[in-house]
Amino acid sequence: MTTGTPALELEGLDKSFGRTHAVDDVNLVVPAGSFYGIVGPNGAGKTTALSMAVGLLRPDAGTSRIFGLDVWRDPVHAKAIVGVLPDGLLLPERLTGRELLTYLGRLHDLSAADARDRADDLLSVLDLDAEEDTLVIEYSTGMRKKIGLAAALIHAPRLLVLDEPFEAVDPISALAIRAILGRFVAGGGAVVFSSHVMALVEQLCSHVAVVAKGRVLASGLLADVRGPQGLEAAFIDLVGDEARPVDGLAWLSS
Repeated sequence: MTTGTPALELEGLDKSFGRTHAVDDVNLVVPAGSFYGIVGPNGAGKTTALSMAVGLLRPDAGTSRIFGLDVWRDPVHAKAIVGVLPDGLLLPERLTGRELLTYLGRLHDLSAADARDRADDLLSVLDLDAEEDTLVIEYSTGMRKKIGLAAALIHAPRLLVLDEPFEAVDPISALAIRAILGRFVAGGGAVVFSSHVMALVEQLCSHVAVVAKGRVLASGLLADVRGPQGLEAAFIDLVGDEARPVDGLAWLSS
C-alpha cells in the first residue's frame, strides 16, 4: 500500500495550440511506489500532458508537483529526481552510447568512477554493451529507445516518466526493461508510462488512467478502472468509439 507525498500530482493542467484544446483541466495523482499506466487513443493529449508534467512544455494553466516539488517554481530540484523518456527523443548523436551515459552522469554530479560504473551496468542489462562504442546516430530505433531509458536511469531518480518505452523494442529487451522497471518500483520508485498496448498495461500496472480528448475519463487502481470486463473493453466503453467499417476497401480483395 502506498502512502505519503504523491510521486506526481497534476492539478488543473491545461494547454491549447491555436483552436486545439490539447489538454483540458487534467487532474491526476500518482502514488509513490506505484506503476501507473496512461492509455488513450492517438491525439488524446497523453504526450502533451506528460511533457507539461515534467517541465518540458509550459502549461497555459495548472500545476505539476513531483514529490511535492513544483516543477515550474522549483525546476532544478524537481527535475533532479525525475527520469524522462520523452516522445520523439533527441539525443547527442555524435556521442557513443557509453560517452552519452558518462556525460549525463557527470551532468548529474556523479563522480567519474560512479558514472562509468553505472554506464557499465546499464549498457550490460540493456544488451547495449556490444554497441557501446557505436555512435548514437547509427543506433536502430529500438536501440535508441533503450539508450534513452538508460539516460533516464543514470542518476537514480525517484520517478520515471516514460512515453511508449516498449515501442520498437524486441521481446528479449522488453523482458529486461520490464525487470528493470519492476525492480525500480519494488525499491520505492514510481513509474508513469503511456502505452497503446492494453495487455501490457494490465500485466505491469497497479494504477491506470484513461485519457481522451484532453481529459481524464477514469483513473485509479487498475482493478477499479477495468472492472470485470478487462481494460480493453472498459477503454472502448469510456472512449465511446467503434471501429469504422471497411466496406469501402472492397478493392483490396481484387
